[in-house]
Amino acid sequence: MPEPDIDILGICGTFMGGIALLARESGFRVSGADAGVYPPMSTMLADAGIALREGWAPDGLPAAGEVVIGNALSRGNPAVEAVLDAGRDYTSGPEWLARQVLRGRWVLAVAGTHGKTTTASLLAWILEYAGLEPGFLIGGVPGNFGRSARLGRGPFFVIEADEYDTAFFDKRSKFVHFRPRTLVLNNLEYDHADIFPDLAAIQRQFHHLIRTVPGSGRILVNGDDEALAGTLAMGCWSATERLGAGAGNDWQLTTDGEGWRLDGDEALRFDAPLPGTHNARNAAAALLAARYAGVPLALGVEALAGFTGVRRRLEVRGEAGGVRVIDDFAHHPTAIAATLAALGHDHPGRLLAVLEPRSNTMRLGVHRQTLADSLAAADQAFVFMPADLGWDVARTLAPLGERAHCAGTIDELIAAVAAAALPGDTVVVMSNGGFGGIHERLLQALALEDTRP
Repeated sequence: MPEPDIDILGICGTFMGGIALLARESGFRVSGADAGVYPPMSTMLADAGIALREGWAPDGLPAAGEVVIGNALSRGNPAVEAVLDAGRDYTSGPEWLARQVLRGRWVLAVAGTHGKTTTASLLAWILEYAGLEPGFLIGGVPGNFGRSARLGRGPFFVIEADEYDTAFFDKRSKFVHFRPRTLVLNNLEYDHADIFPDLAAIQRQFHHLIRTVPGSGRILVNGDDEALAGTLAMGCWSATERLGAGAGNDWQLTTDGEGWRLDGDEALRFDAPLPGTHNARNAAAALLAARYAGVPLALGVEALAGFTGVRRRLEVRGEAGGVRVIDDFAHHPTAIAATLAALGHDHPGRLLAVLEPRSNTMRLGVHRQTLADSLAAADQAFVFMPADLGWDVARTLAPLGERAHCAGTIDELIAAVAAAALPGDTVVVMSNGGFGGIHERLLQALALEDTRP
């Protein structure tokens, strides 16, 4: 069997897995390794004919070909050390993508603390509906496409532009490699406390991103976001339009309680395909970004009706014992509150929130002061409390009183939720990881609870 052209270390991450799919579609021979290889990414890669290795054993590295190293790997990793000791050619995922895929394309990038995946998925679907056959790389699996990445056939390429760092040898944000012609700036808050000391450090990286947009390009920015306004004040050389609820925006987004209205140099009404004010804003941003690529707003609104959602974004995983279980990626207090608000009027019974504080920022306790407030809209809140978390979850949630429940194991958490849930309730599970397969296990527990006398 011939040696692969590239070997990807950290291949099962959403971004790196997308790189693997794009490389394979481009005709490269691809292999890769990761720790804890698991579906759906492992299945997606295997279906594409990509050989996977479990773990970081140096003797598993192919003898030839370029090595693409994911940002989850650091010095001391056995595979990384082997690459360096052997003097192998290596690069980062964003750099490889920019060189092999994005060069010469019209890149439409979606950046911000929240809403990147949903907005990028909406934008890719609107362009697809318009017959433009875009390429894309998205940090989730859009239901309309069933995969997280594809090359596409036209000039347009939609990318979820993440501010996290690039690799152990390149500490710039990933998105500075992408050089978009169209840039959507959804919002900006402090996050990724493991690599950014404060909000100003993140703003500096967003400023670097803005510097890469050509003067003939276009930036669509959330005009209600003060942190983004401060970032633009650092310098901007491209045409900019502002979207928001405030009257001073170029595009004003309003609602009559039933649908949404967007007013600018055109006016239109639309129905957001996902619940919540934040998702209406995501949809409006996607409509306007697609307009810059030549898609009329009216055609974009037609496309919204056919949008089938994104995996792990308000995704209904099933129902058991009359209880609906929803999966959502929310892991920052602002996103948690937005998710609960979106579901607030979308269920007949109570709303039960289940949260895993898994992100590096959450594990460091940076947002613990606002965690109770973010869960306040839930009728009951169940929070996983692993022994190595480093801060007191129960004390943090004390303002919620008897509505708050903590558990030190996932089994205990499942048992508590299953015992508390009643027919008609909705359980929303929020985590940016697999959460120990809690969704199916919870559905099984709810079904068992329903059969007991």
